Amino acid sequence: MSKLIALIAGDGIGPEVVLQATRLLEWYRDKHGYDLGLWRVDLGADRFLRDGTTYPQDIAERIEGEASAVLLGAIGDPRVPSLDYARDILFGLRFGLDLYANVRPVRALSDRLVPLKGRVAKDVNFVVFRENTEGVYVNIGGQFKRGTVDEVAINEDINTRKGVERIIVAAFEYAKAHGHEVVHMADKSNAMRHAHELWQRVFVEVAARYPGIIGKHVYVDALCLYLVQDPTPFKVIVTNNLFGDIVTDLGAALQGGLGMAGSANVHSAVPGRVAMFEPVHGSAPALAGRDVANPFAAFLTVGMLLEHLGYAGQEARIERTVAEAIDARQCTRDVGGELGTAAAADAFLARMPTA
Repeated sequence: MSKLIALIAGDGIGPEVVLQATRLLEWYRDKHGYDLGLWRVDLGADRFLRDGTTYPQDIAERIEGEASAVLLGAIGDPRVPSLDYARDILFGLRFGLDLYANVRPVRALSDRLVPLKGRVAKDVNFVVFRENTEGVYVNIGGQFKRGTVDEVAINEDINTRKGVERIIVAAFEYAKAHGHEVVHMADKSNAMRHAHELWQRVFVEVAARYPGIIGKHVYVDALCLYLVQDPTPFKVIVTNNLFGDIVTDLGAALQGGLGMAGSANVHSAVPGRVAMFEPVHGSAPALAGRDVANPFAAFLTVGMLLEHLGYAGQEARIERTVAEAIDARQCTRDVGGELGTAAAADAFLARMPTA
């Protein structure tokens, strides 16, 4: 059956990298006969400024009912300071599709990309499972006496038993499937006693179901320290929405920058359910239109997308080709090359093995 992929280029550098990612998907379709339907969806700041559209119901229903995956470029544009349209799109996908697991691989693909003294690429190889539908990002809260000296601003941190348990289970299932012996859980239970005591308790309970895997707790501030000192002990990390957002950007720095970081947003419990994939560099408005954005994060994200759709081995294949391009310095400036976005993509596609 044809697999429909919704392509949302979005804002800033999003259209530039999604254009190159689309070329890669077309390469798989045309060269290897992958039955991929590519549906270009006009959403983002331009559409919002044109007619006020954010995330319309008809598009949401088609994505949920027909699409196998969504590839999202980036959302965010300084012309729309409130970013309400961006929240509608992002949260419409993440919350609307209940994509509770944000999966962020942190793998360095070249020794020279690792910024840590005495460390090489093999030392940076872990994955972060970030809870994606709860925490402080649910936008529950408010402001009282706004604009006065007595102003009060509150954002609530929401943690449910169901939400905490299923993301921890997803991390342990990944560790089991990939032969990892330790799962680290990061929280701040010494300061956030009520919310993160729940994480502590559920983590211990879930770990007991996996006798071959050790569950280790680490405070998130200490985790950031340890990752910079020596990332080698870490293979699988699970944490909440806010901490996952922070830790994965730190991880991106270890692997060569945001231009090398891909991600998946999935509902792990239901195989075949629509998932959303996005490079994590954001819209970077200052770089838009300059042909300098690194397309490799988008390519690595396509690898995760194809793996999710059942095309086994393609994530590793794309990763190897990216590594070869970096070693040959056929890449953008942020990772040591001299090529623009389009030229780096051309060089990458020329390297892709046809067999």
